[in-house]
Amino acid sequence: MPTSQSADTEPPPRLLRRWEIDAPDAPDPLAAGPGRRCWRVGTADGAFFLKEYAEPDRRRVLFQHAVTTALDEAGLPVLAPMPARGGRTLVTASGRGYVLYPWVGGRGRGGLELTFGQCERLGELLGRLHAALDLLTPPVQQSLLVPTPRAASAAAAVDAMLRDLPDGGGTDFDALTGRRLRERRELLTEFADHQPPEIEVSTVGHLHGAFHAGHLRYGGSGNVTAVLGWDGLATGPVAGEVVRAAARLFACDDERGLDLDRVQAFVRGHRSAFPLDAGQIQSAVHREWWERLCDVAPLRHRYLGEDGAGERGLAALVTWWSAQLDRTLDAFAAPYTAVYADAPGDSPAYG
Repeated sequence: MPTSQSADTEPPPRLLRRWEIDAPDAPDPLAAGPGRRCWRVGTADGAFFLKEYAEPDRRRVLFQHAVTTALDEAGLPVLAPMPARGGRTLVTASGRGYVLYPWVGGRGRGGLELTFGQCERLGELLGRLHAALDLLTPPVQQSLLVPTPRAASAAAAVDAMLRDLPDGGGTDFDALTGRRLRERRELLTEFADHQPPEIEVSTVGHLHGAFHAGHLRYGGSGNVTAVLGWDGLATGPVAGEVVRAAARLFACDDERGLDLDRVQAFVRGHRSAFPLDAGQIQSAVHREWWERLCDVAPLRHRYLGEDGAGERGLAALVTWWSAQLDRTLDAFAAPYTAVYADAPGDSPAYG
């Protein structure tokens, strides 16, 4: 769960009386994203996690609650919201929505901390989640139009950022910014004809939407005790979520790029619980690389100080991935080949 921080306000008075818990008057505020608030609620019977929605989309939130409750009942490490006294899982007060969850312990772990065996079990867990979502949620339309970013638009945005840099060199950071922007501009020109198709035939379904290290908690045995972050529940190609998750879990922070051995263990685990095929995985790798190549928002955030996501399109990873595109296409799909499928996990890292 998040760590504590100060907060200017508390939940509305008497809110916690809506649940059958013996709660103190002042729950502890926790760190959360901008515009979001949450608290740790301590009681004699244990701790709870209270989350606030400033403007709840009632239909979306209740669907998410139905899904996570079903996953919890199916024995997966997913937290179900606690019903209030009247049976509702979304409680409203002062125009805001509130949801109460059991508190989950455990620690966070980066993907690169995991052994190959743990990577495989983590991939299997994601596959089990996909299988359960497929069983427990309504069918999803099988032909989805997934918009494809345009290299020309991304290149124009980079050109505009370059024009905004100070003339005459500026600071060392300005020089680094210019170098990173020119590198991206050159890649966009070099790979302009590598755009993936607009429509691909693939298995689609309901997805977690944000399966990464920040939403995973581990117990002392190294097993996942909770998969958090279900606000991102969405629909889309299943292979896309597998590739996105692997790219976020096993990316290095420097020019080493992706740890492809861990990627292969993760995909192998997913295949054991929710098999797709090599073609779908490779198409998803192609699209994920392309979207990162054309995503200039992280560059704006990192080098120009603008608001936005600073992680998804790390410049070093985009450069490495572009140079290793054929290799990554083969590596992600390797668990679906007969040779790899028959190979034992005899590495010491499979602990």
